[in-house]
Amino acid sequence: MTHRTLHDGWTLRAVPGAPVPPDIAGSAVPATVPGCVHTDLLAAGLIGDPYLDDNENRLTWIGRTDWSYETTFGWQPGDDDRIDLVCVGLDTVATVTVNGTEVGRTENQHRSYRFDVRSLLRAGDNTLAIRFDSPYRYAEAQQDRLGELPNAYPEPFNFIRKTACNFGWDWGPTVVTAGIWQEIGLHAWSTARLASVRPLVTVADGTGRVELHVEVERAGDAPLTVHAVVAGVAVEVAVASGERTAVLTLDVPDPALWWPVGYGDQPLHNLDVTLRGPDGRELETRSRRIGFRSLRLDTTPDAHGTPFTLRVNEVPVFVKGVNWIPDDAFPNRVTRARLAERFGQAVDANVNLLRVWGGGRYESTDFYELADSLGLLVQQDFLFACAAYPEEEPLRGEVEAEAREQVARLAGHPSLVLWTGNNENIWGWHDWGWQMCLDGRTWGRGYYLEMLPAIVRELDPTVAYWPGSPWSGTEEIHPNDPAHGTTHIWDVWNTDDYTKYREYVPRFVAEFGYQAPPAYATLRRSISDEPLAHDSPGMAHHQKAIDGDLKLQRGLDAHLPAPADFDDWHYLTQLNQARAIQLGVEHFRSHRDVCAGTIVWQLNDCWPVTSWSAVDGDGRRKPLWYALRRAYADRLLTVQPRDGGLALVAVNETGQAWTAPATVTRLTLTGQPRAKTSVDLDVPAYSRVVLALPAELTRPDEARRELLVAAAGDTAERALWFFAEDRETRWPAAEWDAAVEPAGDGLRVRVTARTVLRDLTLFPDRLDPSAQVDRALVTLLPGESTTFTVTADGPLDPAALTSRPVLRCVNDIAPAGGAPGDLNP
Repeated sequence: MTHRTLHDGWTLRAVPGAPVPPDIAGSAVPATVPGCVHTDLLAAGLIGDPYLDDNENRLTWIGRTDWSYETTFGWQPGDDDRIDLVCVGLDTVATVTVNGTEVGRTENQHRSYRFDVRSLLRAGDNTLAIRFDSPYRYAEAQQDRLGELPNAYPEPFNFIRKTACNFGWDWGPTVVTAGIWQEIGLHAWSTARLASVRPLVTVADGTGRVELHVEVERAGDAPLTVHAVVAGVAVEVAVASGERTAVLTLDVPDPALWWPVGYGDQPLHNLDVTLRGPDGRELETRSRRIGFRSLRLDTTPDAHGTPFTLRVNEVPVFVKGVNWIPDDAFPNRVTRARLAERFGQAVDANVNLLRVWGGGRYESTDFYELADSLGLLVQQDFLFACAAYPEEEPLRGEVEAEAREQVARLAGHPSLVLWTGNNENIWGWHDWGWQMCLDGRTWGRGYYLEMLPAIVRELDPTVAYWPGSPWSGTEEIHPNDPAHGTTHIWDVWNTDDYTKYREYVPRFVAEFGYQAPPAYATLRRSISDEPLAHDSPGMAHHQKAIDGDLKLQRGLDAHLPAPADFDDWHYLTQLNQARAIQLGVEHFRSHRDVCAGTIVWQLNDCWPVTSWSAVDGDGRRKPLWYALRRAYADRLLTVQPRDGGLALVAVNETGQAWTAPATVTRLTLTGQPRAKTSVDLDVPAYSRVVLALPAELTRPDEARRELLVAAAGDTAERALWFFAEDRETRWPAAEWDAAVEPAGDGLRVRVTARTVLRDLTLFPDRLDPSAQVDRALVTLLPGESTTFTVTADGPLDPAALTSRPVLRCVNDIAPAGGAPGDLNP
């Protein structure tokens, strides 16, 4: 048995018929496989980078063009029974030919394909060609045949099994791709091969069980043997002549358990499966890593409604999650190293779950192996988002085929804890005016409530299934009812101030978010506007949300002083994003007796854009990332409104009790104490305590000049409460002393406050795009100091590093009508 990749020597041509630029029409372009048309044309210098300025607008013709990939490879006959052409991923509507003979057609980016080509191969050179028809033409033909269906965007993505966000989203570019996007090659084999190896891993009463489901494909009827070994336990079964399936059960006593990050270790065990022929000869071996853990989704109704609590090894896990979108619009650029960097950013922000959103892709094996090793839980959506989807053929058959393949492929990954039927489609059917448009036609309900749960039950019952996000647990209750199941909170971003998060005490928040622009260096790389302004052409093009800038402005007007220039606007909008999400997360966590988790929209971006992400499209951390790290800390101290007053809430998301002395002090902005209380915290494992604060702390003498400061033991971050919005606070003009000194491969920037400094943040990427800083959003009282550690590939100017616009705080911005501190009482 041999596997041979066919990744070399490919060329790409536009098929005559569609309007194509003259320098591309008729030309053969070198093609990279795996890859896509956009990246090949870009590498050849034939198009501008679609991520820069508004180049995207000039490249829409690519998605309306047919493309042909072709390569030549050598081959010599052997004695193998079968030679298969294996296409792991074709995007999307493809016709595959070998030496001029058609071997197959495809209509689904989310499936793999295998074609028997032995009879077509010849000694010497062979030609492999794949024609990709325009995704638009295919999707629009299905739309014409079935009739238009409700859709959040004016694109036909719901009529083709392809990455939906290729067609554009409110954070993504419209780059409708085509190409050989995953591995392709020849697989030579004889007698039989392992068609599917599906481990179902459970733990009960101290015993780990691997129920291993094996399917074989045969080139004959010879008897076979399957041998499996894991954690020192070995089992072998015979597969009689003509049979194609086998089940092996391996019981492992007292296995080391796999835990989510923060709850324990992540031991993984090699599972080796070997297929042998009738003579004992090894035909094929597969190896992978599995982990032993039990999983239960607790939705037993209680006094508050319907909970949504993940229990891993019977321990309820408070989900500290982020939503994940494709990390690049062109998936061949998302390497394992890039995923590892992004996962490291998630773990460093105290995240424990990634939700793979339903408008993207079924994530890669690299993705899941990294999640397994790091203890990151994964919620994988089936690929339906923000639209009604037809249930007629051929789409219904494609949906079933892709779902069966992907559930089987991902079975056995301990990180995978939840399959979700769709993103917002059931909600859309209820609230977005779909029912009148549909007039009784199919829209996806049969997928979410019938087909997909049946497939998960059959192929991987060890993973939970939930019909949608959001979903209340039953069709009798509105799908976005916060008291039941999962909820999405989008009125805050769309219509309301972020303090409205405090009006919700949901069971589980699967989406909520707030926008901000990307890092300055990311903007300067991707946008050539001069001068750069929040509404300059390039900035406007990289803001895809409807009325996005107006919503950003509404948030600034409610909380912060008016920006005087773009530098102020950039800092303040990033700050407002961070504050909005920190307020929401801390509020929801303060109600952890009711709320079992939050999934912030979103961790990452697929290109440089103003969006809801914590990490921008160039991989740079926005201030939100630092706020998320603080709000998702295992031990959280926060001041919260309660019953007309204020309370100190201590949340303990560790397995040990948290005992510590705590103080809460009411201070003036000049650091003078006005009132103080001391308490001894005693917070049991995986719980919280709420301590009402006395009136002398919660009733300031001068709201515009005072704040609360709460601290507990060795907790890294203290909790602050301001009695007035920043735009109303009587801030003194910001004054500080700064010193810069070498530190290893970077610099230490020590800032000592001479006045209060609100949300002091360092932006070293303004000096060097490679520069990073270890902390942000630090509030100092007079006399206090903090140290930022900065790393960069090159030298940084100390004077520039410690002055505006690199070093910023809220009270270095003059409010309308005067300097900081000049507000009338």
